[in-house]
Amino acid sequence: MSVNQQTRTGPPYGQPQPGYQGYQQPAYGGQPLPGIPQLQYGAYNGPMPGYQQPVPPQGYFPSLGFPLKGSPVSLNSDNSLAPNFIGTLRAPPTSEASPPTSGVSLPSGHLAYSPVGYGDVQNGIPASAAPMQRPPASQPFLPGSAPTPVTQTSAFQQYGPTPANVQQLRNHMAGMTIGITTSTTTTSAPPPAGLGYGPPTSVPPVSVSVSATGSGLYIPYTASPGPPPTSVSQDLPLAQPPFPGQPITTQRLPTQVPGFAPLPPSTGIVPSSYPPTTGAPRPPTMPGPPPLGQTVAGPSASQPNHVSSPPPPSTVSGPHAGPPVSGLHGPPPPTHPLQPGYQMQQNGFFGQVRGPQPNYGGAYPGTPNYGSQPGPPPPPKRLDPDSIPSPQLNELPPQQKPRHRIDPDAIPSPIQVIEDDRSNRGSEPFVTGVRGQVPPLVTTNFLVKDQGNASPRYIRCTSYNIPCTSDMAKQSQVPLAAVIKPLATLPPEEALPYLVDHGESGPVRCNRCKAYMCPFMQFIEGGRRFQCCFCSCVTEVPPHYFQHLDHTGKRVDFYDRPELSLGSYEFLATVDYCKNNKFPSPPAFIFMIDVSYNAVKSGLVRLICEELKSLLDYLPREGNMEESAIRVGFVTYNKVLHFYNVKSSLAQPQMMVVSDVADMFVPLLDGFLVNVNDSRTVIASLLDQIPEMFADTRETETVFAPVIQAGLEALKAAECAGKLFIFHTSLPIAEAPGKLKNRDDKKLINTDKEKTLFQPQTSFYNNLAKDCVAQGCCVDLFLFPNQYLDVATLGVVTYQTGGSIYKYAYFQLETDQDRFLNDLRRDVQKEVGFDAVMRVRTSTGIRATDFFGAFYMSNTTDVEMAGLDCDKTITVEFKHDDKLSEDSGALLQCALLYTSCSGQRRLRIHNLSLNCCTQLADLYRNCETDTLINYLAKHAYRGVLNSPVKTVRDALINQCAQILACYRKNCASPSSAGQLILPECMKLLPVYLNCVLKSDVLQPGLEVTTDDRAYIRQLVTSMDVAETNVFFYPRLLPLTKADVNSDSLPAAIRNSEERLSKGDIYLLENGLNIFLWVGVNVQQGLIQNLFGVSSFSQINKALTTLPVLENPFSKKVRSIIDMLQVQRSRYMKLIIVKQEDKLEMLFKHFLVEDKSLSGGASYVDFLCHMHKEIRQLLS
Repeated sequence: MSVNQQTRTGPPYGQPQPGYQGYQQPAYGGQPLPGIPQLQYGAYNGPMPGYQQPVPPQGYFPSLGFPLKGSPVSLNSDNSLAPNFIGTLRAPPTSEASPPTSGVSLPSGHLAYSPVGYGDVQNGIPASAAPMQRPPASQPFLPGSAPTPVTQTSAFQQYGPTPANVQQLRNHMAGMTIGITTSTTTTSAPPPAGLGYGPPTSVPPVSVSVSATGSGLYIPYTASPGPPPTSVSQDLPLAQPPFPGQPITTQRLPTQVPGFAPLPPSTGIVPSSYPPTTGAPRPPTMPGPPPLGQTVAGPSASQPNHVSSPPPPSTVSGPHAGPPVSGLHGPPPPTHPLQPGYQMQQNGFFGQVRGPQPNYGGAYPGTPNYGSQPGPPPPPKRLDPDSIPSPQLNELPPQQKPRHRIDPDAIPSPIQVIEDDRSNRGSEPFVTGVRGQVPPLVTTNFLVKDQGNASPRYIRCTSYNIPCTSDMAKQSQVPLAAVIKPLATLPPEEALPYLVDHGESGPVRCNRCKAYMCPFMQFIEGGRRFQCCFCSCVTEVPPHYFQHLDHTGKRVDFYDRPELSLGSYEFLATVDYCKNNKFPSPPAFIFMIDVSYNAVKSGLVRLICEELKSLLDYLPREGNMEESAIRVGFVTYNKVLHFYNVKSSLAQPQMMVVSDVADMFVPLLDGFLVNVNDSRTVIASLLDQIPEMFADTRETETVFAPVIQAGLEALKAAECAGKLFIFHTSLPIAEAPGKLKNRDDKKLINTDKEKTLFQPQTSFYNNLAKDCVAQGCCVDLFLFPNQYLDVATLGVVTYQTGGSIYKYAYFQLETDQDRFLNDLRRDVQKEVGFDAVMRVRTSTGIRATDFFGAFYMSNTTDVEMAGLDCDKTITVEFKHDDKLSEDSGALLQCALLYTSCSGQRRLRIHNLSLNCCTQLADLYRNCETDTLINYLAKHAYRGVLNSPVKTVRDALINQCAQILACYRKNCASPSSAGQLILPECMKLLPVYLNCVLKSDVLQPGLEVTTDDRAYIRQLVTSMDVAETNVFFYPRLLPLTKADVNSDSLPAAIRNSEERLSKGDIYLLENGLNIFLWVGVNVQQGLIQNLFGVSSFSQINKALTTLPVLENPFSKKVRSIIDMLQVQRSRYMKLIIVKQEDKLEMLFKHFLVEDKSLSGGASYVDFLCHMHKEIRQLLS
């Protein structure tokens, strides 16, 4: 069945369910978001610390340290499976060439340029039936053949033979000019009219090739499917990027990085005449860059090693056909004017071919003899994933080494992938009727039509086509996992799961495996029996459930029963599914407020009490109920606990103090948990009195465990489940059970004992958590620390009961009030299931083996949670225990038993069918990288509890290298080992993996506290896929590009400082914070419109909300912020960052494509490192 086919829809379900929308689907629409303008940006800045830099052994290619295998390699798109294919590390072409025959291997010393641009074969379901129109690739160039009359604008000059020693090299280079070589060495026939250069109609595979043909560490690498690459034309003016939706008609231009000189006209290239607009230059790593616009003769000792944008690779590649042209004065190759209206495409590859590397003489006369190079000892090793020195350059002092670099625009872009998915899949509804369909990305706004499989809002998988055998799964190393969000919130246009009531008999289930009735059960014998799709057992159909079959073997009431036609639905549970065989009481909320000195003096106690007065009117309630069934209670505490009787018959609340915290009990039953409406006046009186009662407190010490015990005892006495809201400020050092000591120790970082920082310091809280889960007592924790609090220990009960932790370090009323109150409101109001148990069943051949999330497990199959809210996910990993078959596929059924907020016991069922494959290619075509990263991050974050962080990091890198190496070996068409080839749907795996490795848990900076790391670790463990996506790769929006007249967001840009312009304002969000970065050169009018002040220096960086000003720009920016806040499960704190201010360091921490101060690799460097790892595995 095709994705968009409508299956026949029968009559609506038997009875309308209270509180649920009708089954008839609404109209589906939705516009794709506008495309992203592609811009060329300045150079990336130098190598980065973090990896050892070995001296290359003999027989290795200089640039990557890979074994030399025959000739320098050809550069071919992998047409078999349309992988992502990273361009070779190559020298630029000479001017004499002829096209090679496809597939012919070349003799040593020749450079093959593949004429193939995009590969033609697509992965996965094609986005449209029409084949993609692609421009003809330029004519290939090979040394030694007749020149072809094609456009060739060249910056390429061959230099004489390599000098024999350092002095000669210096003399030789004194005549060379160092500067920007943004060459247009592109050879491109004018494309025929009629071939569009807009975004392709269907997603082309992306091929990326990295080859060690020269010393230049240059990796042209296709960007994500999108407009074909354009080469650089020097004499065009730099166009402003268009607004979203406007087509890009100008060429992509590199910008000159301030501090580096343009090439002199003598080399045949017009120097760029436009000013730098990409804004903030990266600080040079060495002093003394030349002034802008000056040319520097010869390699000066102060020349920074990150030569300007983009530095060319050296031309070393073995003997060239034809004699090298000596000197710089040979005539340049013929140049022809660019065809107007067309962008040139260079050899079908992304990224520019570049001229020779500054500081290095051109054509290299033969294979270097690595063993016999004289010269000083090697320079100090830089910790850089792949800046392995070229042996020919070892004679140069370290500061004169050229920086081999990859064009950041030539490697896969998350922004482009997200935009392509939006435009290809955002306009059609996602119909779940087909087995093993990969859903749109989490970043795409789409509607779901449930036709038998659960919506991706409830379940997302790492792969939708799983290997038939365990051997194949082990070989690929792709983890088979599902991220399940059982109570996910749906958009208003989608119907909530139907509630099915089968009366006293309860839901129909398989006799053997106890799976619940679902669309995949097979009815036989005229409908009298059904065969289980999970275990194949045949079960009698109960008489009341019997129905005849039609001519296709389907029951005639198929469309009337949600459990036969939908992927997700609910059953009303019978008394057999309840504790002690009796129906539960409605749950209770207990608010427990720390009234120690810190909490009172900061204004926190008063703030909480004021907020609760109004918030209690918004307790969650079922569908059309007039008031919430939830009862409430109140406790305050410092070293002792104070309980309050707020019975409706009292004129004033009564306080009872329990000072024996070692043996906690609840001093009153009647009047502690009350209905809000009945006791409204008494509660209001209490909330007015609490801040006054403790206004003059001098008590600084607090207890913690007894507070949880008190809440637990209160729920036990009331025989109900519920939630504790604990507001806590300091390390519990008072004498009491669960007392903690300050064990924070930064010296443990990067040692084998670092793992102890993530472990609880006592087992007391684990035992307490177990008791809480048994009672259905969920704990939500609001922390307000001014110093170390031991989140790793305090969070144990919250984590194991399915609760949430919120942390407000150095809480200040004026700056943190909004965030805290918004979090509290949402936390109190959101949908929660209490006393929940979840089990995942699978069809024969696989089984659930591992679970990640905020829960407790007393056995190997049941995930138990005192509370499960609409934001929490449980991640489940599956392993093979038998062979699977391609015909029958694999099935998952997630069943969640829980008590609703009205006290109703329910079962929520989600079903999903997956394909099975015998070919690895099918596995790699149907993976979802966002879900894979979600799983890998959770697996790593659990790993730090038991292993040194370095071990966890290495294991992550190794697993991903194995995943990609397996693809390279088994799925990609044969090509040289020098090419990095990535599967189409995993081309973002390296960039996202690097973000996980650089995260605060796995690689903390000096300013990250132990508590922050423990907090983030627990937070990520129950995040859904959309949250981890934006958390690890934040969203960066140029606000000055926003269209004030439309509702859409401005097109996002990549997370790198190179992308920022001094004249713009940017918004960065990661799900926890929103940063507003203001460049120093922003127009005065914009500053006035947004901040209400007249100059940059007057902007108040302490603002946490923008002033409400009546102008279109202010309204637009505030509406964007509001829109983002609604999308996230936590309220994000707004932080104003002025360029060159000290807060900018924090902002730069989130520019995840750059090197991090804590030693994390840049995206470019990490990609090289991954390539090296893959090559080592393949060799």
